[in-house]
Amino acid sequence: MMKHLKKLLAAACLSAVVSGFAADYVPSPEIKKAQAQFEDARFGIFLHWGLYSMFAQGEWYLNYGVNAEEYAKSARAFYPADFDAAAWVSAIKAAGAKYICITSRHHDGFSMWGTKQSPYNIVDATPFGRDVLKELADECHRQGVRLHFYYSHIDWTREDYPQGRTGHDTGRDSTKVDWPGYYDFMNAQLTELLTNYGEIGAIWFDGWWDHDEDTVPFDWQLDEQYALIHRLQPSCLIGNNHHQSPYPGEDIQIFERDLPGENTAGLSGQEVSRLPLETCQTMNGMWGYKIKDQDYKSVKELVHYLVKAAGMGANLLLNIGPQPNGELPAAALDRLKGIGEWMNRYGETFYGTKAGDFPAQEWGTTTRKGDRLFVHILNAKSNEIELPLTCKVKKAFTYDGKKPVKTVKTPGGIKLVLDEVPDGIDHIVELQTSGR
Repeated sequence: MMKHLKKLLAAACLSAVVSGFAADYVPSPEIKKAQAQFEDARFGIFLHWGLYSMFAQGEWYLNYGVNAEEYAKSARAFYPADFDAAAWVSAIKAAGAKYICITSRHHDGFSMWGTKQSPYNIVDATPFGRDVLKELADECHRQGVRLHFYYSHIDWTREDYPQGRTGHDTGRDSTKVDWPGYYDFMNAQLTELLTNYGEIGAIWFDGWWDHDEDTVPFDWQLDEQYALIHRLQPSCLIGNNHHQSPYPGEDIQIFERDLPGENTAGLSGQEVSRLPLETCQTMNGMWGYKIKDQDYKSVKELVHYLVKAAGMGANLLLNIGPQPNGELPAAALDRLKGIGEWMNRYGETFYGTKAGDFPAQEWGTTTRKGDRLFVHILNAKSNEIELPLTCKVKKAFTYDGKKPVKTVKTPGGIKLVLDEVPDGIDHIVELQTSGR
């Protein structure tokens, strides 16, 4: 309890410190347009790929008692011969995802592009010698899929990074900490990413929480960094997976492993803001590739998560951990194919929608597009579906087949009376409404 209280106090102090920075931040017209496009997209794919994939133990492998110098030697064997940017983007686009977010540099410090700021990158440190971010960026631009870059504020290998509560056993010399030097390094890398890879939809930060237990609140100097990003690309959105309420300068709010307003994983207890929302979730259990983790969620589970997120006005960023050879796992490709089949039939009820008229119910949720309300029945126990609606319903019919559905007024709204209890992945009833 005391440790938890300490964390809360530290977070509160830090919030007080940062609440004043960039307090006058007003999203530009370019950002507002990008926010609207982001909300319309509703579905993106997260790719956690880096040197850690070679160990097949997940993206945090280096944190668990592994020496950073020994870990770095594996770069000489990293040769993802089967990497094919066109195949990746094609499979992801066919699934209905509108954007991709890939780890440009994770906490292990290895850069997945030919950065000039450090030789520890996929071009200079590996026999592969190819800039996978450039290839992916070119293919995304060719196929019309937006590209976002994940970027870690943490580095478990660089000695200039001020050590936080992770990465203690990697063999770094803690006497060589140089925050100004590390900060300049990060900003130089971000400048590369936003200068040399075409239009980037968002920068997705992670790692703020590494210093959430500091007795003296740590100043990440986010104001200057955020301003740099907006200056380099005026339409580039900024999100930060800090598990706190959004700070000035941020354009989207991120939730990890939970839908907005839920906190089953203990990482998303922050208040839901008015910013565009995104929840990130794994397709199996891990973010990075783990050979033993074959517990993939079913297509039905994933579609339900997508629909539930949309019903709350949020995007789903669904993660895949590519294999060390550069391929997406077969199980992940199978799930993408299944999601794509659903999207091809029902995408109209998903893309470009707003949150439903009421919180999710035991039977499912709703999404809205103008005067059209889509009732997504995901888990029906009866053929009678109670809707706590306040708007007027002019007409109700099945989305498939346009068959009329009987409605009955109730004290709390209306009741849909279906011919039978639905048992598919998602039985959709469309309502034509007025006076929301």
